[in-house]
Amino acid sequence: MAYRNQQHFIDSLEKEGELLRIKTFVDPKLEMAEITDRMSKQPGGGKALLFENNGYDFPVLMNAYGSERRMCLALGVQHLDDVAKEIENLFKLLSAPKEGILDKLKMLPKLSQFASWMPTVKSGKGGCQEIIMREPDITKLPVITCWPKDGGPFVTLPVIHTKDPNTGIRNVGMYRMQVFEPTLTGMHWHKHKVSAKHFNEYKKLDKRMPVAVALGGDPVYAYSATAPLPENVDEYMLAGFLRKKKVELVKCITQPEIEVPSDADFIIEGYVEPNDELIWEGPFGDHTGYYSLPDWYPRFHITAITHKKNAVYPATIVGIPPQEDAWLGKATERIFLAPIKMTLIPEIVDMDMPVEGVFHNLVIAKIKKDYAGQGQKVMNAMWGAGQMMFNKILVLVDGEMNIQNYEELSKYVFKNMNPATDIYFSQGPMDVLDHSCSKLGFGGKMCIDGTLKHNEEIDESYKLIINNEKLKIDSLLKERFVEIKATNSSLLGKQIPCLIISVKKNRKGHIKELHEQICSAPEVAGVKMILYVEHTVDANDLPTALWRFCNNLDPKRDSHISKQPTSSLQHQTSNYTACIGFDGTRKTKEFDDFNRDWPNIIVADDATIMAVDTKWNDLGIGNFISSPSLKFKGQMYGEEAMVSESSHQSLKV
Repeated sequence: MAYRNQQHFIDSLEKEGELLRIKTFVDPKLEMAEITDRMSKQPGGGKALLFENNGYDFPVLMNAYGSERRMCLALGVQHLDDVAKEIENLFKLLSAPKEGILDKLKMLPKLSQFASWMPTVKSGKGGCQEIIMREPDITKLPVITCWPKDGGPFVTLPVIHTKDPNTGIRNVGMYRMQVFEPTLTGMHWHKHKVSAKHFNEYKKLDKRMPVAVALGGDPVYAYSATAPLPENVDEYMLAGFLRKKKVELVKCITQPEIEVPSDADFIIEGYVEPNDELIWEGPFGDHTGYYSLPDWYPRFHITAITHKKNAVYPATIVGIPPQEDAWLGKATERIFLAPIKMTLIPEIVDMDMPVEGVFHNLVIAKIKKDYAGQGQKVMNAMWGAGQMMFNKILVLVDGEMNIQNYEELSKYVFKNMNPATDIYFSQGPMDVLDHSCSKLGFGGKMCIDGTLKHNEEIDESYKLIINNEKLKIDSLLKERFVEIKATNSSLLGKQIPCLIISVKKNRKGHIKELHEQICSAPEVAGVKMILYVEHTVDANDLPTALWRFCNNLDPKRDSHISKQPTSSLQHQTSNYTACIGFDGTRKTKEFDDFNRDWPNIIVADDATIMAVDTKWNDLGIGNFISSPSLKFKGQMYGEEAMVSESSHQSLKV
């Protein structure tokens, strides 16, 4: 389904009971984000919010993609899997043998339909250019400030258009933009991104780079800008396929080399100068749930701002999951399963990215396994596939289980896994936002092969110990090791031999030493894996513990395998049992020789929480919802975006 514009989408959300209008004044600085954070963490993602009273001329739309239902509405489908099925059918049609003239003629309607989805440039002005600001000033837009230690207000749903200066091929991406002055923002594109590559080409040519930013329009535009398409594949071709109608583009007014969607609500035109000094951009509360710390990024100079009449400013927040972006990620997971299967990994059956893994950190894949070593083949293929190169933890399974049933999945993985031989480590490119890497954008990865093993893959010396006694491991470990603040042994009762332990590190090599001591205890026999998390984290709050663990771990650097013999020396056997430990605690120079700055987690400040609490009853959006940030206050190290040494010292005592 093609929406005429963003207002058409808003009307549809309201008709479906998925939108709440807020007429009470809400400040774009921190208050909108706090209200949206409360709403987005409700079961099912809450509702979309339209802030109509904000001190600016334009309403603000937030949480529009923040549930499976709203994501389906945005893409015009009943189920997210519908898109994958359509793509798979298209691949099958295109790849099927064409033996006769009739077979070829059958292709013509589909090819004609395919051509109808290609973007087109129309002459004249578009709806997005109905009003042209006499003097461009981005501070006249209700650009939100999300979190208390953000460097300033950020444009958070910008659909950014650039072109390769050599080929003219367009790229449409999404990179945050910090507002510095009325005509100046940052342009936060990472080194791996296509727009950054375009910028490098302009620098070689010593040529000014035109850029245009679209806000609003058909909701499929923002999704397409985030989609992991192959380089040089036009995002508006994907948008046309999803909406079943071509995207109509118009030329920018001051940057005519760039075309933008005619139905967008706002267009911000400008350029990036290749010889400009970079600007110190950030911090910013990011989708990992941690602040991304300041760094140097290009300056974006604004030359024009245009908008449609009655424009609505779209925005989103990211932070501690779950948030609205989880559903954008879920759409990508479902939509791109078919292309991965049809072009790269034919044995893949299903894929899942748990919200605690914040996209790249944790990916689960189910495969059809036919031979020994097939798991490693899939591992290498996935780590070489586009943005999957940023994946940190990959879990592979086969069989018939539903991989979205995490308990059933875990039982299967641990049943089939030898911790000493079935976990594979590598190094490679990582997301620039991954703070756990010893080097920026480069770190460790691991693949847990939980598939049923063929004979060639089995180490006969490994012996599985099943301890059927109901042991009081929690109290035993806390009594024996004073540094252990909490333990979670609940998974053992579900036939998942894994412990989660909150520990307060106090010396170098502490986790490795502690892991060996724990594994030598007879009470722990049969446990295959122990996850160590920060002492401030409640080990029994499984979603939070896994989120913190995945963020703080470099698997290759932070793993330690402990092998214990299963028989006495007089029998002269090499049989063993094994337990692997992973250090998911915060890393410091003092205890870990870690030399990068470490970010704090993201929480709202007390003043904003109180302000929203006070006006909640006037908002008209239902029963009171307390701030999600309250749960995480005790997990912070100081109040700044970056953990300081003084705050670390205060938490040691």
